[in-house]
Order: sequence, then C-alpha cells, then structure tokens
Amino acid sequence: MKKLFSLTLVFAFTLSINAQEGKPFGKVFTNFNQDNDKNEFELKRAYLGYSYKIDDNFSTKITFDVGNNESGSAYTTFLKIASLTWKPMSNASINMGMIGAKNFKFMEKSWGRRYIEKSALDKEKWANPADLGVSLDYEVFENFTIDGQILNGEGYKKTQDADGLMRVGFGGTYKLSSFSIRLFRDIKSCACSDIDQEITTASISYSNNGLNLGFETDMMANSNNIENDDREIMSVYGSYKLSERYTLFGRYDDYTSEGSWDEDGTYAIAGVEAQLTKGVKAAVNIRQTTNENDVKDNALYLNLEYKF
Repeated sequence: MKKLFSLTLVFAFTLSINAQEGKPFGKVFTNFNQDNDKNEFELKRAYLGYSYKIDDNFSTKITFDVGNNESGSAYTTFLKIASLTWKPMSNASINMGMIGAKNFKFMEKSWGRRYIEKSALDKEKWANPADLGVSLDYEVFENFTIDGQILNGEGYKKTQDADGLMRVGFGGTYKLSSFSIRLFRDIKSCACSDIDQEITTASISYSNNGLNLGFETDMMANSNNIENDDREIMSVYGSYKLSERYTLFGRYDDYTSEGSWDEDGTYAIAGVEAQLTKGVKAAVNIRQTTNENDVKDNALYLNLEYKF
C-alpha cells in the first residue's frame, strides 16, 4: 500500500506539471482536546488526491483517505474515491466507480465544518461517505435537481458481502433565493430479513448576508432490518460571520429511538472560527454530550484545517 501511495503521488505531481486540466489536492483535519482531565493531540483525517478533466464530457478523480482503522493501525490509507464522471448532456451527469455517496452531502455542505465535526447522519454511521456504485444527477429545471444512487452498501473500507444486495437512494433538491430544501430516501436490504431498513432525510438551509442556518431530520425505520426498531436524529445548526476573518457557529443534535439504540440524548457544539489565511482555518469550541439519563460530558477543542 505504501508503494502504491508513493507511486500515485509521483504520478499526480507529474500530471500537475504537464497538464493544465489536472489538479492535485490535499486536506488535513487535526485538533487538541481536553475531555474529563484528558489532554490529547489528534490527527483525525488526511486526504490526498488528484482530479483530471479528460475532455468536455469526461473527468476523473482519485482520493486517498488516511485515518483510523478500527481493526488495525491508527493511521491506515484507504482508497476513498476512484471515480469517472460522464456528462452526456449539459444538465445531467453520471458518476461511477468508488464514488461519494449522497446521503449527507447536503448537511455536510451547509454545516460547512467537517474538520470540527461530521454531519449528524455521518457521525452516527447511518450511511457511508463513499462506496462502490453509480449515481446520477439530473437538473429537471433551473433550481430543481433530482439524483439517485445504487451502491454496494458496505462503504469504501469494505468489499461487497456474500449476499450481494444493493443499497439504493434517491432524492431531490430545490433552491429558492436564499433557501435550499432537500428530501432523500435511502433503502438497505439484507438477506437476514425480508424487512428493509429505510432512512428518510428532510433538510432545509438558509444563507444570506453572513448568516447561515440549517435544520435536518433523519428518520430510520427498521434499523439493521429489525422491524419497528426506529430511530430519529434532529440537527439544528448555524453560523454568523462577524468579519472577513471571524465566524461564530453552533449546533445542536437530538437523538431518540423506540428500540435498542444506546445513543439517545443530545450533542451540542458552540465556538468561534478564524480564517488564518487562504486554506487554513482554526476554531475554538466547547462540546457537551448528554445521555438519556441526563449525565453530561463536557469537552474543549481547538480544531485546525489546512488544505491546498
């Protein structure tokens, strides 16, 4: 894997010199945190990749993800994206290969602080950020787009299981002035049951004059394909730009269930972010986690993102 990673870097660097249509990129998430008298420096994520425009209709992208592997090293390299995008017409695109999933892209973009915390649905691992499969985006008319995806369902860190069942999703996004609204439906089958796990996501965001607000609800029916094991996440978040450099932000997540979920409770973040220079952000924030028994856990974080 190390040799493959090194060769890919050399190849990407060479292409960046010889091709104007190509672009190498990198992004790192790191932090220092204090939680219950425990002090820790963390390197949460490092992304390194290359995108290349083949012609007016085709483009490709490769992204390596260096992060925690629960079954091994603290820093393991995974191939997260290896995609080919085809635009058969001006208002449609097809993405194939190891692609980014669409389940929580809306909140991830409107929340806008992945280096501080994942979106609510991603944080609880209800879906994978990338997977092997194919997706379609189609602009029905100005400001209204529909999309769909067919995926293996295991995510980019695992291969397809022996059952070979797909995970499918479809949704739509409508933009009106400063508002954006999105609905998405995710269906996951399992050979272990004739009951499908279904996730319905409804989101809305507002952005104007330095003020950004968002709300999302994620409703999971038949979690892990168990009938009536239902769960729900509600997330409210926002930010206000104080100046060109400083931004206040906050978020509140609420988790409830009618089954065996052990995550019932709340999660809150509040802080201030500084744009230190182009491609470099830092944020000081406090976090509070409250479980269903009203036991609270507080933490202080200093997060840093740098990218090129």
